[in-house]
Amino acid sequence: MGKKNPDNTIENSVTRLDKWLWAARFYKTRAIAKQMIDGGKVFYNGQRTKSGKAVTIGDKIKLRQGYDEKEVIVIALADKRSNATFAQTLYEETDSSLKTREDTALARKQGILFSPASETKPDKKQRRQIRQLKERI
Repeated sequence: MGKKNPDNTIENSVTRLDKWLWAARFYKTRAIAKQMIDGGKVFYNGQRTKSGKAVTIGDKIKLRQGYDEKEVIVIALADKRSNATFAQTLYEETDSSLKTREDTALARKQGILFSPASETKPDKKQRRQIRQLKERI
């Protein structure tokens, strides 16, 4: 591996994707990060990947955390978990990701995201579709 700086970042090297996601505090444990990667919730440069994939500076990672979907660009590498302020220096969230997250948060607050569009009660087919949509999210 590369030379380590005093601030726990790694110069001129790569680190595993699950380790980086854990160090950047997207997931609480490496095991959860691995589950999310294996479950298809994390996309590395637009593609599904394995947890051992080497992350390099400038890569684009798209991931899900609960209801939120984030798209971040790797700015620095780390393989040790540190405080939250340090973790935020490892990545930069894209403008489109921020806009999308704000829009979905507003829709959730207003109850638009899960409510049906019509004012009548949904029929059996519509109830199935609503249930499938909720289970998918």
